[in-house]
Amino acid sequence: MKLGLNPREHLAIGRALAPLRDEGVFIVGSGASYHNLREFSSPGARGVSETFDTWLTHAATSSHQERAELLAHWQKAPLARAAHPREEHLLPLMVVAGAAGEDPGVVGYSGYFWGAHTTAYHYG
Repeated sequence: MKLGLNPREHLAIGRALAPLRDEGVFIVGSGASYHNLREFSSPGARGVSETFDTWLTHAATSSHQERAELLAHWQKAPLARAAHPREEHLLPLMVVAGAAGEDPGVVGYSGYFWGAHTTAYHYG
């Protein structure tokens, strides 16, 4: 991850890494679609995580142009800051989505962890 929390810069890092895919490099981003440690297992985590996760799934699986624009402005998503008080655990998705090029996003996992809904995505 780059120093700083600018999502556009992390999307650009992904675009810069994209040619490595042609060389067989598997680009992995590890994070979480919900990462509010103070609220995990709380009664409100489920609703917050489901709301943000629905938006994030739409963003991550949109066309590459819409995906980049939505992810660049993720803070405007419903309950974004309730789901991610800080974005360190969301920025790896920006790198991977940037590297994906025109590949569509696919939901690889969707379920609950400590009462919060989380989803994992892959491209290619």
